[in-house]
Amino acid sequence: MDKRTKILATLGPASNSVEMIEGLIKAGANMFRLNFSHGTHEYHSDTLKNIRTAMDNLNVTIAVLQDISGPKVRIGEVKEPFELFRGDQITFLKNEIIGYKEGDKRYVVSTNYPELLDKVKEGEYIYLYDGTIRAKVIETGDEVKALIENHGVLSSKKGINFPNTVIDIDVITKKDERDIAWGVKHKVDYFAISFVQNKKDMEHARELLGDYKGKLIAKIEKFDAVENIDEIMEASDGIMVARGDLGIEVPYYEVPTIQKRLIKKANEACKPVITATQMLLSMTENERATRAEISDVANAVLDGTDVVMLSEESAVGIDPINVVNTMSNIIAKTEEIYPFDKHEKLSYHDEFDVIQGTATKLADDLGAKGIIALTSSGLSAMKISRYRPKTPIYIFTHSRRVLNPLCANWGVVAVSKIKEAGASKMIQTMLKSLDDRGYLDRNGTYVATIGYPVGMPGSTNTIKILTPAEMDYYLNLPSKKKVD
Repeated sequence: MDKRTKILATLGPASNSVEMIEGLIKAGANMFRLNFSHGTHEYHSDTLKNIRTAMDNLNVTIAVLQDISGPKVRIGEVKEPFELFRGDQITFLKNEIIGYKEGDKRYVVSTNYPELLDKVKEGEYIYLYDGTIRAKVIETGDEVKALIENHGVLSSKKGINFPNTVIDIDVITKKDERDIAWGVKHKVDYFAISFVQNKKDMEHARELLGDYKGKLIAKIEKFDAVENIDEIMEASDGIMVARGDLGIEVPYYEVPTIQKRLIKKANEACKPVITATQMLLSMTENERATRAEISDVANAVLDGTDVVMLSEESAVGIDPINVVNTMSNIIAKTEEIYPFDKHEKLSYHDEFDVIQGTATKLADDLGAKGIIALTSSGLSAMKISRYRPKTPIYIFTHSRRVLNPLCANWGVVAVSKIKEAGASKMIQTMLKSLDDRGYLDRNGTYVATIGYPVGMPGSTNTIKILTPAEMDYYLNLPSKKKVD
């Protein structure tokens, strides 16, 4: 089934072989996520090699996203798991200890980020075990004491969240720096930065890329990131609505409206947005998704997300190909009622927006079979995608580094790179490439956009309607004849 919303599948032990990756691509995966919270550099190098082998075998373009783990705050080791009840007291110490039961209803633990204890204020909340245990701070100082407000079992190294506290720590750790250097060396397309708080975090990440033109995705999973979303968006190449930690950092009932607001902002800014976490989680262990999960995916599509993401479902699930196929079917069916016209009211950013907006409207009005665009920087493709045309968007570039990341943009088919030449020659090359891949309907009409002078980024200034007769003319041009 054809779809416009993209799928980002996390690879893991259940899905990182060449055979499985090819199966995921055939089922509808457009991007693959390497989760650097787990695995060694050697492990991820092997997985990346398998992705690129699968791409070559299938002659398709796929984007690779490296998810940088960031500073995960955790408690230290404990002698044995604590079964905590409402009214129990837990004390956080700054020095590293093995956690223990101090007495009746009193427990003591440490944390891997002791400096955060200086930032907590009385009355604020601390969430333990990824949000399942809630504690209210009653005393601060050299020790932080909190009262447990619900039942739960706490064991070693479980996560801590501070939903009311601006923690203001460097979100890029020494491990992250080494991981980013690996990504630069291996030329991944996207770097997803975890626990972003403000634009400075993204600027720091950009510095670590050096001269490499990789794309940065800001993971929005903290309450202060939501508050600072405009400056973060400006400093990023895209965002991810990371609903796991976000659902702990903000009241749970605000997550759906925050998701919709962030997607709208990304659409307006002409930047891709990924909706992530627990989209089809039950399929990690089950053959079928729940009705609520199916509706969740559908609503993200209707919100205007560019990408929906799979995590455990595709990394360690019982049938990753079935999961991707299920998500593809949900997307395709939902897009039958997609509100394509809702983006017509977007404001133009510059004069080139007028060209791309006009091209998309023209294609829809003509009932064109597709929009064909040549882009040097990728910006033209992103602008066309922003207007959500009903027609497929077939994109060509002069560089693989520009082409691959476009897999994250709604409706874009990143076809191939082509050599620079005269405009007519490049139109011929693009049409032949589409024809060879079975994308071209020789009896249909297409809208093409191209820039003069050729090869200059941001110069798209020409719209050309390609009728069947004109396509026949270009396809039959003598290959050695000078046509410009």
